[in-house]
Amino acid sequence: MQPDVPAAEGLTLPTTVADAVAIAVDGLDALAALGEDVEDEWQYVQDLSEAWQSRLAEVEAARGTEALDEARGAAIARVSHEARSIGDPHRAIDWLSTLPQVVLVALGERP
Repeated sequence: MQPDVPAAEGLTLPTTVADAVAIAVDGLDALAALGEDVEDEWQYVQDLSEAWQSRLAEVEAARGTEALDEARGAAIARVSHEARSIGDPHRAIDWLSTLPQVVLVALGERP
């Protein structure tokens, strides 16, 4: 039985782990740029963004060419799209940890 594929109309679905990481990093960059608006949290935002990008880069280095099925690709595309739609800087900071953890779980990795 095939799992339901989350609706992802209009989104580019990643087909490899490398594609998924690229989409996730793009979302992280958008979140970090917005989170930097909170002056007291600037260094925290930088550190968090760097740490998660490093973790995602490790996964890409190990599994970058691995193919993703449509359901996993759609989940990653949707969560990354949701992250880029956030407009509140404090919420963006919260999502700096949420986005990569969801992506890693969708990839079958340990966050």
